[in-house]
Amino acid sequence: MIRLPAATALGLAALIAASPALAQTSATAVVKTGDGKDAGVVTLTEAPHGVLLKLELKGLTPGWHAVHFHEKGDCGAPDFKSAGAHVHTAATTVHGLLNPASNDSGDLPNVFANADGAATAEAYSTLVSLKGAGGRPALLDADGSAIVVHASPDDHKSQPIGGAGARAACGVIK
Repeated sequence: MIRLPAATALGLAALIAASPALAQTSATAVVKTGDGKDAGVVTLTEAPHGVLLKLELKGLTPGWHAVHFHEKGDCGAPDFKSAGAHVHTAATTVHGLLNPASNDSGDLPNVFANADGAATAEAYSTLVSLKGAGGRPALLDADGSAIVVHASPDDHKSQPIGGAGARAACGVIK
């Protein structure tokens, strides 16, 4: 075991924390339903211009489901309202991947759950970053963020959340 003087160890820790190349490059969200059942896991990987998501979900109702990034890392309430609104940077947020006026950084493509309730997908978002790279909202900021799976699909146009319906499952991004 190598022992470093305290000042050297603190300096090294500060260098690692400040270096984008050495910053956290992946995160995970363990997803649960409102009654606490396991609903899978989402793995997020920082990319040069956004975040790559690998979604491995289960226990969903068959069909399409909206998935969004929410502004608070809190899935404590059974209805997941504790996760707040979508991740955003503007005071007035316009939702929708198909909306030309959109500025909602929480928007993601829908996922499809098969007949047994499983959904496996990869998605990519250029709208966020794990730590705020490129001026994009940081998913791992002081109050964290969550990934929320909704009961219905997102039409990617309607306000405020594309008709996505109730929040069916939630996972804090860590």
